[in-house]
Amino acid sequence: MSQDNSNRDDDQSKSGLRKGLTNYGDAGFSLFLRKAFIKGAGYTDDALARPVVGIIDTGSAYNPCHGNAPQLVEAVKRGVLMSGGLPMPFPTISVHESFSQPTSMYLRNLMSMDTEEMIRAQPMDAVVLIGGCDKTVPAQLMGAASAGVPAIQLVTGSMLTGGHRGERVGACTDCRRFWGKYRADEIDGEEIADVNNQLVASVGTCSVMGTASTMACMTEALGMMLPGSAAPPAVTADRMRYAEQTGVTAVTMARNRLTPDKIMTPAAFENALRVLLAIGGSTNGVVHMTAVAGRLGFDIDMKQLDKMSRETPVLVDLKPSGQHYMEDLHKAGGVPALLRELRPLLRLEALTVTGRTLGEELDDARPPFTQHVIRTVADPIYPQGGIAVLEGNLAPGGAIIKQSAAAPALMEHEGRAVVFENAEDMANRIDDPDLDVNADDVLVLKNIGPTGAPGMPEAGYLPIPKKLARQGVKDMVRISDGRMSGTAAGTIVLHVTPEAAVGGTLAYVQNGDRIRLSVAKREISLLVDEAELARRRAEKPVVRPEAGRGYRKLFLQTVTQADKGVDFDFLRSEENNGKIPESR
Repeated sequence: MSQDNSNRDDDQSKSGLRKGLTNYGDAGFSLFLRKAFIKGAGYTDDALARPVVGIIDTGSAYNPCHGNAPQLVEAVKRGVLMSGGLPMPFPTISVHESFSQPTSMYLRNLMSMDTEEMIRAQPMDAVVLIGGCDKTVPAQLMGAASAGVPAIQLVTGSMLTGGHRGERVGACTDCRRFWGKYRADEIDGEEIADVNNQLVASVGTCSVMGTASTMACMTEALGMMLPGSAAPPAVTADRMRYAEQTGVTAVTMARNRLTPDKIMTPAAFENALRVLLAIGGSTNGVVHMTAVAGRLGFDIDMKQLDKMSRETPVLVDLKPSGQHYMEDLHKAGGVPALLRELRPLLRLEALTVTGRTLGEELDDARPPFTQHVIRTVADPIYPQGGIAVLEGNLAPGGAIIKQSAAAPALMEHEGRAVVFENAEDMANRIDDPDLDVNADDVLVLKNIGPTGAPGMPEAGYLPIPKKLARQGVKDMVRISDGRMSGTAAGTIVLHVTPEAAVGGTLAYVQNGDRIRLSVAKREISLLVDEAELARRRAEKPVVRPEAGRGYRKLFLQTVTQADKGVDFDFLRSEENNGKIPESR
């Protein structure tokens, strides 16, 4: 056993245990004390001299999406040790979609701050970010982008599918489909209880192209994950092998000082957005990637995103835009197979965590084979990208619609507004038999935006009023300043900006107003003249929500609108001030 007799701080060395020393006014003593304590856990000087790789463990009994986190941590540790590094697992906040009140989005920024500060506070030469559930991956990317330490993402992977009365089912598109049947009295209480036991067949994230799967695919396209590592399900050997290789890669990144800003460039963000459109991905991917880009000083140009959408077809046949599940995407070749089809549209010069460019990785990817999940450009699921960007007087700052999962007959529609002032108002009245509503009306929900809720919950998927559901109505135009789950489908306009709670036009929509939606023209308009809107604003001006203390106060005072990623304004970087996609 070798002995390191030097306890002096070397100003030229900013790695390993010498990194980010606690400030006692004596750097030599700081290192001496740090090593004394860590040796209490049985570490030798040989171990402590190696590159330190932090491993963020977001396992939690409240987070079944991360139920395989203990196994992933062990596999990553194995990879780090195999490559001569020292693995150091540590915990951060873990946020699950279904177990977070008032909404997981409310806590995403807190998790990002926890991630950033723990990376900064503790000595590590690289960090492995283990996450999976909807808000955890964007939170970790946001934190890592701000911290500036070499970082690599590892997702927990999707759950397996289950079976219900001979039908393959999986969370959570099928959750919504069966609940809709139950609300319409098409199935009884016994059947809804039976299917509840089958929708989530294992630990892992949703088995469809919801937000978790969307972020996994986008993160691989962004270059922040190993090629091929987005799609393997949580309980597979492939998932564990990728975890081990992630540990190996993290050590190499530490030695080469491959920091997030070198990977998450405008070209890389453009690739991620291109994949979002091609997978028919969650609308939440726009908000989350906007927040990540903002941490590096970049804005997402929504008009350019829409231009990309017009030239990028949906190629992946997964629910809710298609029929298959994530385990099918994995068996079909995963994201590398999709990127091969998209190659002419990609920025191949973008760097990845491997230290190679995306083009180089695609050159060495496995050859194509016959499969039916990833279509060719000549035979798409949908001829344009999954998401369209809308503008108009109802959304001066923009809104979006998942056009690949909308009803074609409703994408050019004008109807009467049926207005709910907030989520509570909707819950109290949506199923009232006396509600004045028809199938061709437009349901409008206010005050579920970033500040209005607060936290921009996934309440934008307004349920079909029960009396209409029982008549067989399956879809209606629905509009809100909130979000919806990536697992949901319908003709739903989301992220209306500015939101109602800060005085956006949405705040002044009244029952009976006419609203026009034209996806072809990218328009969402309130057919009320400006003089009348001015009168309404003067009659009842909006008072922005406030809070007296704590995280809620910080959130309400500093959260940005959807077009800025719903991040806190003070966390954005001002270094680059560039736009994505870049003009070419």
